Amino acid sequence: MSRSPGLVGAVTTTLDVTAEERVAAQIGRWLEAVFHAVAQTRADTAALLARVAEERRRPATVDLAGLRPGLHARLAREELVSGVGFVAVPGLLADVPAWLEWWQTNAEGDVRPLAPDLDPDRSAYSDYTHWDWFALPRDTGRRAVAGPYVDYLCSEEYSLTLSAPVRVAGRFAGVAAADVYLRHFEAAALPLLRELPGPAHLVNARGRVAASADPAHLAGSLTRGPDFAAVLEHGRVETFEGVRLVPCRGVPLVLVVPATTAGTVARATSAR
Repeated sequence: MSRSPGLVGAVTTTLDVTAEERVAAQIGRWLEAVFHAVAQTRADTAALLARVAEERRRPATVDLAGLRPGLHARLAREELVSGVGFVAVPGLLADVPAWLEWWQTNAEGDVRPLAPDLDPDRSAYSDYTHWDWFALPRDTGRRAVAGPYVDYLCSEEYSLTLSAPVRVAGRFAGVAAADVYLRHFEAAALPLLRELPGPAHLVNARGRVAASADPAHLAGSLTRGPDFAAVLEHGRVETFEGVRLVPCRGVPLVLVVPATTAGTVARATSAR
C-alpha cells in the first residue's frame, strides 16, 4: 500500500486524551470508512430485495447484478477495501442454493468478480455460514470484524472481514461485507502502535489479534482472559489483570496495552 488511509474528518479538541485513546480513535476512523462501504452495500441490498419481494417472487442471481455499480465504486474509492459484496443466506435465491455477489481487486488493481466453487461435493469451503464474518452478524444482529484469517474462499490472503447483517421484512437475508488485507491494515496500524510507551495490540470481540506491536501477541493469535465483547458493549476504557482495554471509537476492535504504561497524556490536535 503506497500510503496510509486518509482519515474520515479531522479531530480538533482542547481536551486532553491519553496516547492510547488517541491511537484507538484514529484506527477506529480508518475502519469506520470501511464500515461505511459495508453500510452502503447493506442499504442497496435491502432495497433491492424489498423491491423483488413487492413483485411477489424470490430473488435470483440476475437481480443481485444490480448491486455491481455500487460495489465497483466502493472498491475504487476506499483504499483499504480489497473486496466487497453481499453474501446470501443459503436458500434465499431461486436459482442457486448459495451465492456471493462479490467483487475484488487483483494485484494490478483490476476489478473482477469472485466465482467460488460452492458445490459441497467438490469444495471444503462451500459452507460459509459457520465463519465468523457470517455467523456473528447473523447471531448478534450487529456488525463485526472477523479475523485475521487466511481467506481461502476469496483471495488466499491473510485478511480482516468487516460485515453487517442484511434484513428484509425482519428476516435475515445474508451479510454485506468488505475485506481488508492484513498487510495493508498492519502497514497503517503498526506505526501508531509503536508510538505507544508499552507493547500494544488490537483484538476483535473474540480476542483474535488483528495487528500487534507486541511479540507476545502475534497477529492471528488469541488473547484470552478479558471479555472483549463486553468492553465493546460498554464502550469505555477498562482494566483487567494488568492490562488496559481501549475500545476503538465505535468499531468492534479493542486496543490492549499494559496498565503500567497507560495514561500517557497527549493533546489531540488536527488529524495527522
